[in-house]
Amino acid sequence: MSILPITKIPRTGLPAQALVVGDPERAARVAAVLDGSREVARNREYHTYTGTWQGVPVVVSSHGVGGPGAMCLFTELTEAGVTTLVRLGTAGALTSAISDGDLVIAEAAVRDDGVTHQLVPPEYPAVAAPEAVLALRDAAAAHGAPAHRGVVWTRAAFAPGVLRLPMEEYVRARVIAIEMELSALYVHASMHCLRAGGVVVIDGNAVDEHDKPYDPHRNVVAEAVERAVLVSLDALAGLAGEPA
Repeated sequence: MSILPITKIPRTGLPAQALVVGDPERAARVAAVLDGSREVARNREYHTYTGTWQGVPVVVSSHGVGGPGAMCLFTELTEAGVTTLVRLGTAGALTSAISDGDLVIAEAAVRDDGVTHQLVPPEYPAVAAPEAVLALRDAAAAHGAPAHRGVVWTRAAFAPGVLRLPMEEYVRARVIAIEMELSALYVHASMHCLRAGGVVVIDGNAVDEHDKPYDPHRNVVAEAVERAVLVSLDALAGLAGEPA
């Protein structure tokens, strides 16, 4: 069987629907709720599984932290035949109106990801497929998960350095959360005529709590991630029945 060089996923035979996450352990936890799940590839941070959800074949794969490495996964999943991608991750809120454990469904993303500026002009947008946004919205409502829709800020650097962050400007512009990979996914999807959407679990407030220790391992976050897994898989299953 021929495999792709970075992720070691097979070049053919993968489902068309993919759920992508950062953490390899999270990918394993998602795979555990699928029917007939099995590991199909493991290399570096890229751990990949297949199975079915509500009778729909899906692939679950991890991409690690940051846009450049995630783009390697998105590219090879596309080469292997995936046409719909939903990203599930975590993020910091940029508004006090969003609480820890809430979901943010990203309609679009600020392209500060460290990779897409090398692929397309800066004016090129990073936007989700509208049907993916609506599928995630409906699935969140069905699971009783508090969810917000809006623009997120995808930033390559996790921790600040000596340069001033344009935090205040983005808050004033109504950007509602900050994370590290979605704009890379959205640009890639638009460039390759794919469908993409993303939902993130809020694990802290980057504005109001920027001087507090970051702790994403609290129960409120873990429980929200478990709900978000079901939300993401339900959205993928719903999208499978719609034309791309």
